[in-house]
Amino acid sequence: MPPNNFISSFRHILTLFKKDLLLEIRQQYSFYGILLYIGATIFVLFMAIEEPESKVWNGLFWVIQLFICINAVAKSFLQENRGRMLYFYSIASPVAFVLAKLLFNSLLMLVMSLLSLLLFTLFLGNPMEKAGQFIGLVLLGGWSLSLVFSFLAAIAAKAQQNAAIMAVLGFPIIIPQLILLMRLSNAAFAPLLTIPLTTVLLLIALDAMIILLAVILFPFLWKD
Repeated sequence: MPPNNFISSFRHILTLFKKDLLLEIRQQYSFYGILLYIGATIFVLFMAIEEPESKVWNGLFWVIQLFICINAVAKSFLQENRGRMLYFYSIASPVAFVLAKLLFNSLLMLVMSLLSLLLFTLFLGNPMEKAGQFIGLVLLGGWSLSLVFSFLAAIAAKAQQNAAIMAVLGFPIIIPQLILLMRLSNAAFAPLLTIPLTTVLLLIALDAMIILLAVILFPFLWKD
């Protein structure tokens, strides 16, 4: 790619990212709605089980992360109407558009992941043996989940807003990532276990594959 085209694409990505960020700041009801969901869910868990053992704590945390991601990220493409998409089609490339969405959703999910971890620790205790490593896994896991559901939301939005496609396509994609995340996070609760670097690299490779798929496939959906 020529340097001028690269710079132009980067500017488009940054502009589209700023657009999504400003919309989220102005439409704060969606952000606070997700915060309400996180707080209410964790409070219900606190009232029901108070301080669960580490395996239960870990399992509940990732289940809530999954639902947070669905609520926070999946709407990003589905909320774009046809007229707005035609406008974006005229001013930006499909690669710039999808990368801007992936970037914004990643940032949103990282913030939500840290907030949910903070509330989990405050209400349900802190059974982590390796807190620093687990925080790193939470950030990596939140990024991974946001990439998957952003990609699926892009497909669903172009398939006549058929959100059921997310469930059909998402299951075989999200399961391997959840398995890897559970294996990695279990080591953070056991003092004698170490987090395997190969598993971390495998998870990062899956994330890179999803980004590559989005860059390759979204231009074909964009023309529809």
